[in-house]
Amino acid sequence: MNWKKTIVQVLWVLMGVGTIVLFGAAMIIKNHKACTDIKVEITGADEHLFIDEKDVKDLINEHSNLENKKMNEVNLKAIETELEKTPWVKNAELFFDNNQVLQVRIEERQPVGRVFTVEGSSFYIDSSGVRLPLSDKLSARVPMFTNFPSDKVLMAASDSELLQGVVQMGKFITADSFWRAQIAQVYITPQGTFELTPTVGNQTIVFGDADDLDNKFNNLYTFYKKAWLQNGINTYSKLDVRFENQVVGVKRGAEISVADTAKANAAIQALMIDKSTVKAKATMPAKDSTGTEKEKDKNKLKTSLPQNNKRRSNTFSIVRKSGTLKK
Repeated sequence: MNWKKTIVQVLWVLMGVGTIVLFGAAMIIKNHKACTDIKVEITGADEHLFIDEKDVKDLINEHSNLENKKMNEVNLKAIETELEKTPWVKNAELFFDNNQVLQVRIEERQPVGRVFTVEGSSFYIDSSGVRLPLSDKLSARVPMFTNFPSDKVLMAASDSELLQGVVQMGKFITADSFWRAQIAQVYITPQGTFELTPTVGNQTIVFGDADDLDNKFNNLYTFYKKAWLQNGINTYSKLDVRFENQVVGVKRGAEISVADTAKANAAIQALMIDKSTVKAKATMPAKDSTGTEKEKDKNKLKTSLPQNNKRRSNTFSIVRKSGTLKK
């Protein structure tokens, strides 16, 4: 019986060795086949493609001409390194599939702001704080930050901290459809704080630093809904949101055009309606068995507030310099 057991064990060993040999032979044959095609997939950027499929293929062929080249002759790691030297490429991964097609996965950097320096130069900044060059192809629809104090790559500690504040504010604004449409420009003061210029409305919004972004923007949004739509969007020449749960408004003179105010009010309401529509589509409730939406979900949709997921506060004070009003 022992000799039978030994024979079985030997057969299993031979089968295992044979499988390994066949697998190795198959890999050798495969690696000696030529690359048949290149497929490129670009992710990471929601709206912008500063690098496209043609750019990627040109870079690959510039570094390593794949025409009729065997797969084992292609240095994938070296090509990945070259692709990642491109400013707009955050990450690159390459591999050959079973059909000898080179699969290229590119993660593009996501710009969150365009920064204009006091020296007159400008650059994009991405969500990781990396500077990106301008593109000949297109301009990104991102917030503009003006009056940045330095265009040097190696910055002083204070300028580096300020640039991180730019990144934080840029990420917040670009993530919210309402603020992306409403904030036309962010001015950087000599003190390193921010002042916002709105698209709709003729006033300066004193914002302070980039701390407590959610609370400041929540208060400003609540002010839009409660005060401006009642009193007129051009009633105030300056708004200050630096204080907790309140917005300080400075009234302008009585020369404001009623027609201009009505037009501005309509514009801000349109932005709010558009924002609510986007939110509603993203959170559309399921229908019951009769196909009718539940009343509770309808009420939620009607009162839903902007995209940043935290609930917007409805408790704040409005302080006018010509007399004090609190709500």
